[in-house]
Amino acid sequence: MTEAELYTVYKGMYLPTTLHPPESLKYYEDFTFRPDDILIVTYPKSGTTWMQEIVPLIVSEGDFTPVLTVPNWDRVPWLEEHRAMLLNLEERPSPRIFATHYHRQMMNESFFKIKPRVLHVLRNPKDVFTSSFHYYGMASYLVNPGTQDEFMEKFLDGKIMFGSWFDHVKGWLNAEEPTLHIFYEEMIADLKASVEKIAKFLGKSLSAEVIEKIADKCVFKNMKQNKMSNYSLVPQEFMDQKKTEFLRKGIAGDWKNHFTEAQEQRFNAVYKDKIKDVKFKFMWD
Repeated sequence: MTEAELYTVYKGMYLPTTLHPPESLKYYEDFTFRPDDILIVTYPKSGTTWMQEIVPLIVSEGDFTPVLTVPNWDRVPWLEEHRAMLLNLEERPSPRIFATHYHRQMMNESFFKIKPRVLHVLRNPKDVFTSSFHYYGMASYLVNPGTQDEFMEKFLDGKIMFGSWFDHVKGWLNAEEPTLHIFYEEMIADLKASVEKIAKFLGKSLSAEVIEKIADKCVFKNMKQNKMSNYSLVPQEFMDQKKTEFLRKGIAGDWKNHFTEAQEQRFNAVYKDKIKDVKFKFMWD
């Protein structure tokens, strides 16, 4: 199916209509934030599921109950998705934890007024592309990616779900809200240190034992076994995990196993041009 059949164009971005019907987009526009809300911000395939596991464990100070009993899309809902309307989020006790793939300029009036805490996860765009290519091949609500060359042009052009990676990242790097920028790659390199860093940002003073417990629970291979987080509860007609697993590898640098030399050169040239004005130091550069 085509983009016109599967996607809604909202604020200039493609959004899958199945997940983002008009009433859910309106719900987010009218949503009221609280100052102690925690918002996990990611471009798709940049570590959202991982953060949906880590942050509730930090907030609960190591109580595994929420991550073992509640699916991650209800535990840490995307505010722009249809599920958000059904969860009585207004009644949730503080601190509430949410996720979004929105660009910063797409956020609502309440967000800019209240300035809740933001956890912004960044991942090497080559790995984001590789992970997205597999994801688009198994999700029925997304346009078939075509060949890797075809999908790369769409990705570099921002003609995919949630638009341009470059615009998304640049917008959030300029956030005026209390924001922690954290790399997917640093979480892989030292998850314990990353848990500690996130906890400190959230004002949580956790013992070394609790931090270790959380980090061990959230190692990719352990998280992959959690049916509340691995998307195995999603019906096959929406996500065909026989084609590829939703939680696939959880590594850094997998793009090297997939890019041709020509694709690497093409990606590098566009990347260099798009981020030439960015002063922020990316971990993968």
